Amino acid sequence: MALHTRIAKSRSASIDIESAKNVLKLEAQGLMALSDSMDENFAKAVDICARVEGRIIVTGMGKSGHIGRKIAASLASTGTPAFFVHPGEASHGDLGMVTQADAILGLSNSGETSELSDVIAYSRRFSIPLISITSRAASTLAEAADVSLVLPNAKEACPLGLAPTTSTTMTLALGDALTVALLERRGFSADDFQQFHPGGSLGNQLMKVKDLMHSGDALPFSSLNDPMSETLLEMTAKHFGCVAVIDEKQTLLGVITDGDLRRNMTDDLIKKSAGDIMTVGAKTISANALAVEAISIMNEKAITSLFVLNDTNKVIGIIHIHDCLRAGIA
Repeated sequence: MALHTRIAKSRSASIDIESAKNVLKLEAQGLMALSDSMDENFAKAVDICARVEGRIIVTGMGKSGHIGRKIAASLASTGTPAFFVHPGEASHGDLGMVTQADAILGLSNSGETSELSDVIAYSRRFSIPLISITSRAASTLAEAADVSLVLPNAKEACPLGLAPTTSTTMTLALGDALTVALLERRGFSADDFQQFHPGGSLGNQLMKVKDLMHSGDALPFSSLNDPMSETLLEMTAKHFGCVAVIDEKQTLLGVITDGDLRRNMTDDLIKKSAGDIMTVGAKTISANALAVEAISIMNEKAITSLFVLNDTNKVIGIIHIHDCLRAGIA
């Protein structure tokens, strides 16, 4: 009977849970062993990658190839140009993608993957830096490499000891370590990150206040001595539920909100000036702050808008909580 048609024997949920815990425990032990094994070879690998004028070419076969694709994607998204080349395709023309300005990161648990032989030979022929990640220091791949990152001896989580589990987890984690070390070496910032992640939730969370704020004629302004009759009209026309009280240089003096109106709801409200009603020291934000910071402040202070100031306290914008929500920031 084919494997995929076999009917699994019924067993208790506790056994499945215990199996899962054992897998996670073995892989965690492998990661701790990997951490303890870090030496100067890792620093050498970072140096090679940091000096490369071209790209990091990641390659590997089977499960190593799947891990390699993720490593290449992580490198590329954090400021280190990289892409994955399948070793089989490399032998049939894709080696032309690799230049002498590049470096190669070769992945193979055994270090004897035959499909990597042409990539290894090509790197040696054209003096292209080669970094290996393997479990065997005495393997063909490790011995050919300029720098070899050797995984520690760790038990695979597969009960048969055959399916790559702990070894692939360690390889992936080592790729992450290399990615982060290069990110820090390059001084890669949140601004840089946003450029490479304009879409999806990551891009949304990295949007800045200046990307969402209203400015120019949309801003609700009032002067210190303006009567509240005019100030109320301004608040109503601009639809933000607040108005900024400013001087002739557009410096923020105070803010009038719906709450201020309720607190001052008397028969003579209309006769008062904006300066009589305004609240001094209102919460504001800078244009370069992240929009998630703006929504955090608004939630904390139970308000719906923030005025945006420049370095001289000039009002240059306003951001409303609905602007953040429409942009997918919550």
